[in-house]
Amino acid sequence: MNNLKTTLEKYAQILVDYSTKVQKGDLVLIRAESVQCQPLVKEIYKLVLERGANPVVRCSIDGLAEDFIKYAGDEQLNFIDPMTKLEYEKVDKYISIGAPFNVKNMARADAKKMAKRSAATRALSTVMLNRAAKGELSWVIADYPTQALAQEAKMSLDDYTDFIINSCYLDLDNPIEKWQEIGREQDRLVNLMNGGKKLHITGEKTDITFSVEGRKWVSCSGLNNFPDGEIFTSPVEDSAQGEIYFDFPAIYRGNESHKIWLKLEGGKVVDAKAEKGEDFLLSMLDMDTGSRFVGEIAIGTNERVKDVTGNILFDEKIGGSIHMALGASYPETGGKNESGLHWDIIKNMKENSRIFLDDKLIYENGKFVI
Repeated sequence: MNNLKTTLEKYAQILVDYSTKVQKGDLVLIRAESVQCQPLVKEIYKLVLERGANPVVRCSIDGLAEDFIKYAGDEQLNFIDPMTKLEYEKVDKYISIGAPFNVKNMARADAKKMAKRSAATRALSTVMLNRAAKGELSWVIADYPTQALAQEAKMSLDDYTDFIINSCYLDLDNPIEKWQEIGREQDRLVNLMNGGKKLHITGEKTDITFSVEGRKWVSCSGLNNFPDGEIFTSPVEDSAQGEIYFDFPAIYRGNESHKIWLKLEGGKVVDAKAEKGEDFLLSMLDMDTGSRFVGEIAIGTNERVKDVTGNILFDEKIGGSIHMALGASYPETGGKNESGLHWDIIKNMKENSRIFLDDKLIYENGKFVI
């Protein structure tokens, strides 16, 4: 028990002191997906109070999202309650803890209604991202181990707990120091990437180019996602040209598409196929005017995340992978695409794969060569 408490204390300290840098007087929203993450939420709550900030806790009830999509009419799907809107506009820090009872409870939900709801809530995401880009808001998303997440990863709960501890470097005496070290190395990479104009990716069924001219590469070392380990940017909206194939399962709101192939012209997906979940893929692509454009291209760097677990928070960080997000881009990178969709789809790059920046080889078979 003492070991668990110590681990949770380290986890909370990272999220409060490192990821969001909570200061005296801050309004801190702590959002819990379920009561299962109560032990971590309590540690975060206590630490926020010790820092002289003002914590507000919001805890969801399992199954409400499923019921909402099932029973809500069009007016309700489009409705944004003013209290939630005010939170996005006013909070200084946002800490969200995932702890699902069931990762598949939306798997049979009406995809068209889900798309309509996502389009309606796009304005909230835009507010959060724009405030973050201006430095007005700090946010982080993390997970607490649950049976549902363990089952999705095909692990026991004990093994999955160890996986989270290992991926987050919570096994170290000073994990914050380690994440700062990771940040310095990734800063080196983004400094080399910034100023580049053309990104060219090749691999299995893949030959695609993006313009990244004028766009900023960002290092992710535990400030918005935890665990972390990636560098990313938002390509110029009309620039993506070519084809790309994603061999890892792509999961979005409990629905899965697998072995996705996309063809892009003028930045837009003009053809899409999937061996599994093709109808769902197409419904997400047709969500709104921005959902067929690329919002993000990223390179995973966390060598402690090796296997697909079905949880995008971890899977997109796999060392030796890249991911591309369809839909909304990040204003902090210079991205301008707006959409209710932001779906990260992952590609293994460990074999016969290369990335070129302005025709110079920078990455080969899962490793940077710069």
